[in-house]
Amino acid sequence: MTLTPATFDTFGDAYVAVLRRIHDQPEYDTRGRGKGAVEVPNVSFRLTDPVRRSPYLVARRANIVFNHAEALWYLSGCDDLAMIGYYAPRLEKLSADGIRLTGTAYGPRLFAVDDSDGRSQFDRVIDLLRHDPDSKRAAMLVMRPDELIDPDNPDVACTLALQFLLRGGRLHATASMRGNDAFIGLLCDTFSFTMIQELAARRLSVEVGTYTHHVGSMHINVLDVAKVEAILAETDRAPAPMFPCSEMPDTSPEELDTVLWWEQALRLGGTTLTVDAVARIPVSGYWRQVLLLFEAYRQIRQTGDPVTVNITAALTAGNRWLMAARWPDRIGMP
Repeated sequence: MTLTPATFDTFGDAYVAVLRRIHDQPEYDTRGRGKGAVEVPNVSFRLTDPVRRSPYLVARRANIVFNHAEALWYLSGCDDLAMIGYYAPRLEKLSADGIRLTGTAYGPRLFAVDDSDGRSQFDRVIDLLRHDPDSKRAAMLVMRPDELIDPDNPDVACTLALQFLLRGGRLHATASMRGNDAFIGLLCDTFSFTMIQELAARRLSVEVGTYTHHVGSMHINVLDVAKVEAILAETDRAPAPMFPCSEMPDTSPEELDTVLWWEQALRLGGTTLTVDAVARIPVSGYWRQVLLLFEAYRQIRQTGDPVTVNITAALTAGNRWLMAARWPDRIGMP
């Protein structure tokens, strides 16, 4: 009898397995909010190496720039559409007022300071685990009961909660979700949640443990079935390439503020970055790589030319591969 989730080394392995299960063996056809989907309820998986969070699949065309932007948007504690909409204009339709997002914006719920004690949920669970490492209470709630008051609310949180368990000197994380779009949302959510897990582990000076993902409704929208089939066909032809992944160093709130300042400066225009300029920014090499991605995206958004050779050459092989798969006419494969 197996009572624990299926285990995979990398997210890429889990991602393909989830897509194949739902595509090949769906249990239900649904039409929630008018969108046709095939669904498998109560899907769970566990990652032994959550830092390897990017799938290298040409057919998926993963947006590594958006993945980092979304994680930083959460970490900033903000809910503004302006930042995240720059990287994913499709999210504009979820905003009721064209200014902010509610359910999609997990940042205020996880990282905004609460008036009650001057701490965020994230701060509280970190403090709790410092004083009681064996605690089972290090949980952060995301979905709120009042989100269902309006049945036409276009932006209800898909995530129920995140939980940390500090066991055996490693920080394990669990995400519980009411629903997950297996083609698009699963990748983005796992990327952000494992980055939050990694940041928490660094704050606690412990190793990153496993990451477990539970979903009540794991589904593929009918409109995405052909894209899923292209991914499955790609993996049937040959294994996905593998690249070294960088581990996040201990990152202070001040360092995150610096990264966010430069992200905003690049996004709002009037600021550009060269490789030499990035090297002078007082952040770690890990976050300089993220800023290089934002500069490459700025060039893609604002010019009609290929990304400059120097910026391209400064990207890690994995990041360059992902950028080339997403924008093949603007940047070449490594």
